[in-house]
Amino acid sequence: MSQGPSSIESLTGLVLCGGEGRRMGGVDKGLVDYRGEPLVAHALRRLTPQVGRLMISANRNLETYRRLGHPVLMDLIPDHPGPLAGLHAGLTACASEWLLVVPCDSPAFPADRGQRLLSAAQAKGAPAAWAATAEGNHPVFMLCKSTLLPPLDAALGRGERRVGSWLRAAGGIPVTFPDEAAFVNFNTREDLA
Repeated sequence: MSQGPSSIESLTGLVLCGGEGRRMGGVDKGLVDYRGEPLVAHALRRLTPQVGRLMISANRNLETYRRLGHPVLMDLIPDHPGPLAGLHAGLTACASEWLLVVPCDSPAFPADRGQRLLSAAQAKGAPAAWAATAEGNHPVFMLCKSTLLPPLDAALGRGERRVGSWLRAAGGIPVTFPDEAAFVNFNTREDLA
């Protein structure tokens, strides 16, 4: 399925690199080397042809991330409460209709993910969509309308921290992808090996 210019321009990409990397010994996962490059570089390269603009969500090593040539957003919510805080920063800065989100630690996500999520969301009139496979849901691989910022702000204010729960409450839909391996993420040094 090919993307037309108008669909690409309606999407801004966001790579989530703001986590604490606890399961990897507290390192900044986006900067961990994988096949000679930091994980974030793999995600950016894979996401670039799917969107009109790119941003990076990070809370450490900001200058290193800025050298990659894209705007770097820090969490606007205190105490870094997880991926929803990165999404919140992304929606706050998003100037396009849709925000396409990926984690930094999954370098093989599908090259047509953005178009498939967008097509499904538009067909169902949904304000958000996320990737799913036969093995389960992958809510951090999501697409959100920029108009979802106010409900996200309210949910964070109520203490919501679970991406999947918030996406369902916001009217999001799962979109099935055939390949579970495309969504594998690296949580430990052993995963990288």
